[in-house]
Amino acid sequence: MSEHSITFGPIPSRRLGRSIGINNIPPKICSYGCIYCQIGRAIKIDDQRREYYQAEEVVRAVKEKVKKVRAAGERIDFLTFVPDGESTLDLHLGKEIRELKKLGLPLAIITNSSTMDRPDVREELMELDLVSVKVDSVIPSLWKKINKPHTNLHLDQILEGLRTFAKNYKGKLITETMLIDGVNDTYDNFEQTAKFIQSLEPHAAYISIPTRPPARTDVKPAGEEALNQAFQVFSGKIDQVEMLLGYEGNAFAHSGDTEADILSITAVHPMREDAIREFLERDGKDWSLVQKLIDEDKLLETDFNGRKFYLRRLAK
Repeated sequence: MSEHSITFGPIPSRRLGRSIGINNIPPKICSYGCIYCQIGRAIKIDDQRREYYQAEEVVRAVKEKVKKVRAAGERIDFLTFVPDGESTLDLHLGKEIRELKKLGLPLAIITNSSTMDRPDVREELMELDLVSVKVDSVIPSLWKKINKPHTNLHLDQILEGLRTFAKNYKGKLITETMLIDGVNDTYDNFEQTAKFIQSLEPHAAYISIPTRPPARTDVKPAGEEALNQAFQVFSGKIDQVEMLLGYEGNAFAHSGDTEADILSITAVHPMREDAIREFLERDGKDWSLVQKLIDEDKLLETDFNGRKFYLRRLAK
């Protein structure tokens, strides 16, 4: 396997900065068959950890990539295990983590959480600087409907494993919740899932939607009003909540372009009416700019608990 097949990037990420990705699992081998998967349907649904590549092969490929990127003068913020399958199914993950730590670069992993009930997995991930875990729903029927887990997996055990990990982990723990129209975009799911994530005390909780064609053509992203409702419910329980809608704007930074700033902010955080008015005043602008964005179908006005919120329209 070549360095180009095992590694990619660096790519920009709001969660990870400029990250070199590590493909430590062959494509589409996963413990889930998520209906929204954006790399296509899983070829093999598996819940067992196996050897796919020699640890030395993965480590060598990453070292070669790092050397090339540094020679090109590019910045590296993270090395991230983010394959086209479930990263923790790699039997040699622990050894790869230990060896790559010697490079002195921050290490991260993106996992679907399905193996977090296993002590060996939790122990290996303790060594990472950042761990991103998927929590699409804590309601068993919705979990099965959206994530299509291997038949050996049990949600209650996974959630307990996540609690155990979070209690002992010293690095940055972040969560990601993917919202699908007509599946897990209900107020009840927002409440229960946010309450569970609150118990993990994550560094940040991300709410996302599919931004590329999903495995099933009937799968659609949750609508803007549902996203706003989810954001408000999550924010009522969790300190740091952001939306990942495919926009990589520099949220809350004043660039001098008020329109661009509002669109970048509202792609990450729905803004309450009073907040957006203060933002406009600070830039010497009036409400006509917001009305223009609404008229151009770039901004959506929606209500939650008697207050008006504004968020960026989803890309069509």
